[in-house]
Amino acid sequence: MSTPLMMLLVAMLSAVTFAGLGFVLFGQKIATAERRARRLEFVTGKANARGGQAARAQTETRDRRKALQESLKQIEEKNRQRKSRPSIKTQLGQAGIAMTPKTFYIFSGLFGLFVAFMALILGQSPLVCLAIGFAAGGGLPRWIVGMACGRRQKKFVDEFANSLEVIVRGVKAGLPLNECLQIIARESSEPVRSEFANVVDSLALGVPLEEALDKMVERVPVPEVNFFTIVLSIQQKTGGNLSEALGNLASVLRDRKLMKAKIAAMSSEAKTSAMIIGFLPFAVTLMVYLSSPDYIMLLFTEKTGNVMLLFGGGWMATGILVMRNMINFKI
Repeated sequence: MSTPLMMLLVAMLSAVTFAGLGFVLFGQKIATAERRARRLEFVTGKANARGGQAARAQTETRDRRKALQESLKQIEEKNRQRKSRPSIKTQLGQAGIAMTPKTFYIFSGLFGLFVAFMALILGQSPLVCLAIGFAAGGGLPRWIVGMACGRRQKKFVDEFANSLEVIVRGVKAGLPLNECLQIIARESSEPVRSEFANVVDSLALGVPLEEALDKMVERVPVPEVNFFTIVLSIQQKTGGNLSEALGNLASVLRDRKLMKAKIAAMSSEAKTSAMIIGFLPFAVTLMVYLSSPDYIMLLFTEKTGNVMLLFGGGWMATGILVMRNMINFKI
C-alpha cells in the first residue's frame, strides 16, 4: 500500500475515532440539555394553561359569588317589604277563602250589628252595646281568618316536603322543572295542589319563575316556602345542582317537622295544665251561678263588680298570654 493512501486511511480513522470520543463525551450532555429544554417548554406551557384555567375559574367563582350576593340582597329586600301587616285581601288569600274584601267588611258590619242588637235586648246600655258590637264585628271575623290562615299553612307545610321529593326525583330522572311542578299541581293534596297550580298557570302566561314564586310566598308566608324560593332563585341565576339542593332542603324540612312533633309531645303536659288553669275561673263562676245566682250577679249589676270583672279579666288575659309564650316554641 502506497504511503499517501496509508496516510489518508490513518486520517480517516483518526477523524472517526475523535468523532466517536466526542459523541461519547458530549453527545449525552447535548441530548440531556435538549430533553431538558423540551421538558421545560412543555411544563411552562402546561403551567401557563393551568394558570389560565385557574384564572378563569377564579373569575367564574367571583362572578358567581357576586351574583349570589345580589340575589340574596334582593331576597332580603323582598322579605323586609313582606314584614308589614298584610291587607285583608292578602289574609283572605292566605286563608284560602274565596271572598272579596268588600264582602268581608259587609259581613263583619252585619255581624257587629247583630251582636250589638242582642246585647241591647239583654238590657245593656247603648254605649256598652256599641262597644260590644264594634269588638265583635272588627275582631271576631279577623280572628277567624287568622285561625284559617294558620290551619291552612300547617297543612301546606305537612305536605310540602313530599312535593320537594317529587321535584328531586323528577330532576334526577331528567324531567324539566316545569313538568315537575305540573306533576305536583295534579297529584298533590290541598292546599299544595292549588298553590302549585297557580304557579304553573303563571308560568304558562309568561310570568318569570321568580315572580311566580314570590306570589306563592305572599299566599303562604311560611319559612319553608321562603327557603324553596331562595333555592330556586339562586339556582336560576348562578346554576348548580338543583336536585342536591332541594334534597337537602327536603331533609331539613322533615327534621323541622320531627322536631316540632317532639316539642309538641314534650309540652303537651304544660299546655293541658294551662288550659285547666285558664278554664277554672269560668267553671267556678258557672257553679256559683247555678248554686246562688243572686250572689254572683252582683259582679254584673254593680259598678264595683264591673270594675272587679274588668281587672280580673285583664289579669287572666295577661296570665294566658304569659303561659302561651312559655309553651310556644319556635323552630
